Amino acid sequence: MSSETSTDSLAPWQLFTLAGLLGATVVVFVSRGQTPAGIVLLSLTIFSAASVGVAAWRTLVPFAGADVRRRRPTIGGRTRAALEREKTLVLRAIKDLEFDRAMGKISQQDFDQMNVRLRSRAASLIGQLDAGAGYRNEIEKEIARRVGPRSEKTVPTSGSGTTVAVSALACPACSKDNDVDARFCKHCGANMERTQ
Repeated sequence: MSSETSTDSLAPWQLFTLAGLLGATVVVFVSRGQTPAGIVLLSLTIFSAASVGVAAWRTLVPFAGADVRRRRPTIGGRTRAALEREKTLVLRAIKDLEFDRAMGKISQQDFDQMNVRLRSRAASLIGQLDAGAGYRNEIEKEIARRVGPRSEKTVPTSGSGTTVAVSALACPACSKDNDVDARFCKHCGANMERTQ
């Protein structure tokens, strides 16, 4: 684990919780001979102090001008996680609606109305998720940073003896484009190594 990752992953509330645990442990060892109720009360006092520390931290940090909260990527004013959650709920509602219709609990007319409404909402949510930058661009940037930009491969053209630079290879079985370094076709699974 790098030092960059370890410092980024420690939140202030975790620091105060750790301090509260250490303080309560010290109190338990120092207060030998006290009643159990007294030790519990002292430990709860330490944890209360840690909670006050977290509250004070969250109150005073905005005055320092630094926004320490991590911003989640938003799509259309909403976080991706919220859109994913709503999409899951809508898809589950469609499944429940179809089950209710199969069981005869709702009429065909009601089913048609609700089905159209739910499916249009699901399509809208999926469209918002697809339109958002999402993680694909971040993954592409990370791969480019670690590996370097995608290299083009020169492939001889049939019969002419010249070579052409291509960034994708066509599968011999299904003619779909695949990555230059692909061993098997993404679409049909055919062996790509014999074409390279």
